Amino acid sequence: MPIVEVHHLVKKYDGFTALEGISFHLEEGEIFGLLGPNGAGKTTTIHVLVGLAHITSGSVTVAGFPYPEGLKQAQGLIGIVPDESNLYEDLDGFENLCFCASLYGISKKKRESRARELLEQFNLTEAGRRPFKAYSKGMKRKLTIAAGIIHEPKILFLDEPTTGIDVAAARQIRSLIQVLHRRGLTILLTTHYIEEAERLCRRIAFLVKGNIVRTGTTEELMQEAQQEHMVQLTLSAADPDLSQKISQAFPHIRAEAVNDRTIHCYSGQPVNMTPLVVFLDQLGLSVFEAKIIRPSLEDVFVKITGIERNQMTQEKGPGGKGGGKG
Repeated sequence: MPIVEVHHLVKKYDGFTALEGISFHLEEGEIFGLLGPNGAGKTTTIHVLVGLAHITSGSVTVAGFPYPEGLKQAQGLIGIVPDESNLYEDLDGFENLCFCASLYGISKKKRESRARELLEQFNLTEAGRRPFKAYSKGMKRKLTIAAGIIHEPKILFLDEPTTGIDVAAARQIRSLIQVLHRRGLTILLTTHYIEEAERLCRRIAFLVKGNIVRTGTTEELMQEAQQEHMVQLTLSAADPDLSQKISQAFPHIRAEAVNDRTIHCYSGQPVNMTPLVVFLDQLGLSVFEAKIIRPSLEDVFVKITGIERNQMTQEKGPGGKGGGKG
């Protein structure tokens, strides 16, 4: 039985529809990814799941508790790591963790023990007595994750966990997420980094403009792109009309120019290189390199959504309501 179930969820803000009837579920113990550009509705989805935003219509059930009547019971079983830290700048790491634990009614002795345990686990023991404002961005993100699991939740909601931190810190955060997953934590991860979703998540939902347009395992999503074969040709010279010439000569091939001397050839069947090379030779063009290109998750995402990579990787600006917050 799924541990999180969302059916036809609609969320509106003052007439603006941030979520347009999305449905998905989380299986216990999996990492599930919501992948989409900024403004897609990822943060709004998290806000609904943790009780920070009311449901306009549809249904949400978390750990067997239906919203809104079961929200209080569910909140004790979930952890939240927001896209921007909610910890206190003037408190040190240890004090921040203890304060968060106190909000869940954890006794003083147990919360201090748990805070020390997490500081050690996250390699923050030495930083534990330094004020939070003195932490690097990566250290702040790690402590915020620690605060999100201080009460040992069954489910963790991670909103853009590696946005705005350097490559080394992002690698540490991803490794930490995998460790938490291996210990049995169910994780919902939102991200606009395609490689991050592919590396961490068992299943992924593509969220665009408040709609989930596709959901599946990485393998299932890749199968859709693999129905089309692609060959990349690097040529000896440029021909601005070459794509059109190839498509006319070989109706089953769709040719697209990548640059002056590189062509991508797409076909619903394996591309027979021999007649293609002969045809190019007749045009006075030599093939310097020919290689089969395997589709990536990025190719699948672009094909399904029409959203290019550069649109995905634009960092989040000042947030607004609903979908404007990612």
